[in-house]
Amino acid sequence: MNLVVVSNRVARGNANEPMTGGLAAALLPVVEKSGAIWVGSSGRVRDGAQKEPFAEIEALGAGALAMLDLPAAHYGGYYEGFANSALWPALHSRADLIRASQDDYLSYREVNAFMARALLRFKKPDTAFWIQDYHFLALGAELRDLGVTQPVGFFLHTPWPARAVIEGVPHHRELIEAMLAYDLIGFQTQDDCENFLGYLSCCLGLENEDGVVTSRHGKSRIAVFPIGIDAEKFALQAAKAVSHPDVSRLRRSLNGEKLAIGVDRLDYSKGLVNRINAFDRMWTLQPALARTVSLLQIATPSRGAIEAYGNLQSELAKLVSDVNGRHGEVDWTPIRYLNKGFSQTVLAGLYRTAQVGVVTPLHDGMNLVAKEYVAAQNPADPGVLVLSKFAGAANELDTALLVNPHDIDGMARTIATALSMPLSERRMRWEAMMEKLRSHTIQQWFASFVDALQATRIDADAAVAAVLEPPALRPLRAVNAGARYH
Repeated sequence: MNLVVVSNRVARGNANEPMTGGLAAALLPVVEKSGAIWVGSSGRVRDGAQKEPFAEIEALGAGALAMLDLPAAHYGGYYEGFANSALWPALHSRADLIRASQDDYLSYREVNAFMARALLRFKKPDTAFWIQDYHFLALGAELRDLGVTQPVGFFLHTPWPARAVIEGVPHHRELIEAMLAYDLIGFQTQDDCENFLGYLSCCLGLENEDGVVTSRHGKSRIAVFPIGIDAEKFALQAAKAVSHPDVSRLRRSLNGEKLAIGVDRLDYSKGLVNRINAFDRMWTLQPALARTVSLLQIATPSRGAIEAYGNLQSELAKLVSDVNGRHGEVDWTPIRYLNKGFSQTVLAGLYRTAQVGVVTPLHDGMNLVAKEYVAAQNPADPGVLVLSKFAGAANELDTALLVNPHDIDGMARTIATALSMPLSERRMRWEAMMEKLRSHTIQQWFASFVDALQATRIDADAAVAAVLEPPALRPLRAVNAGARYH
C-alpha cells in the first residue's frame, strides 16, 4: 500500500529547530520510517496565475514531503477564518468565541477542494489517503467527488465537543455529512467518539452498528485511536540534552530552587491564565514556598491575527507582570515567561530539569507535552506530572496528580503537594505512567490506524464481490474464508 498523509502543517525533522505543533512532532518519526508521502502547506500562498501548486518536494527518511502553496485568495478565510475562528473554538467547547462569515466558509471549502485536486497526482490503485485534523473535514468528500475510490481515512487531533456546541458552527450539518465520505474516522478518546455518534443520531438520524455508520457515501467506521509518543527515544534524547548549553544555563540559574515547567502554544484552550493564577494563589497561601520554586512557562505565540489570541497574549503578559511584582525579590523571579519556541532536544532537557510538569488545559485532544514530560524524567529521581482531567492524556496517565483547571485553589494545593512528594511515591507514579507510554507508542497508533483503514478496503471489496458473485458460489467462499481464519 502507498500511504499519503495530509495535514495543514508538515515538519522537516531538524531536531535543532523549534517544533510548531503537536501534530507535526507526532507524525514526523512515523512518516520518516514508513515511507509515506506527507503532503501539507508550504507556509506560502500563490495567486491564480501560477499553474504548478507544489513549491517543494523533498526526501524525509524513507518517505517524502510534498509542500503545497495554497491559494492566496482563500488562505486567510480558510485558516484564520473558518478553521481557527469557528472550528477550533467549537472543538474546544468555546462556543462564545466562534466567529465566521459565509466567505470564510466558502474559502474553507475552496482550499479543501484545491487540496483534493493536488492529491490526484499521488493516486495509484494501491494508494490510501490519511487526512489529519480539523483543517480538512471536507477533504474526503472532495476526493470522492473527483472519483477517488481508494481508502480515505481521517483522524481528529482535537476533542469533539457535545452536540449543542458543534451546532454553533455555521454549516455544521453540511460539514459533518461531508465527513461521512471517509471510510474511517478516528478520535483521541471514547468521549469524543460518543459525542460524534450522538450528533449523527440526533441531527442526521443515523444510528451506528458496532461503530459503523451507513450514509449516502457508504459505510464509515468510527473508532478511538489514542495517539502516543516514542517514549524510549524521547528518554534517551532527554538524558543527552542535560549537557545542552540552554539546559545547563537554566540549571545554574536555579541556585538550588525547584522548577515547575509548562510548555504550550499560546492558546485559550491551554488554561494558561488559570495556571498562572494557581501559582499566584500557592505563593499567597504558602509564603514559605517563595524562593523555593519558580515556574518556567514557555508559551509559543500563534494565530496572532485572530482577536482572541491577541487579547490572550496581552492578558497573560500583564498577569505574569502582576504576579512577579507581587511575589518577586531583587534576586528571584517567580515566573520565567518566554514567548518563543524551542527544539525537541532542548525541551527534552528542560522537562528533565523540572521537578514538576504542569499540563492544565481547559480541554485538549491528547496533549503530548504531558507524555513527553513523563518520558523525559530521570528514573532514579523523577518529577511529578500535574495534569488536567480534561486532557485526553488523563485517560492513560491516571497516576499523575489530576486537577480541575477551573479550581484555582485546588490546583494551588496540588502543585504544592507535587513539590513535597517523597521519592518513593514519585517513582511509583512515574513507573506506572511509563508502562502506559511504552505500551501505547506513536508507532502502534500509526500502525493500528493504517491497518484499520486497509481493513475498510478489504470489507468493501468483499461486499462488492458478494453482490457480483453467482449465488451458487457464495456458500463455498464462506467455507474457504472460515478455513483461512481458523
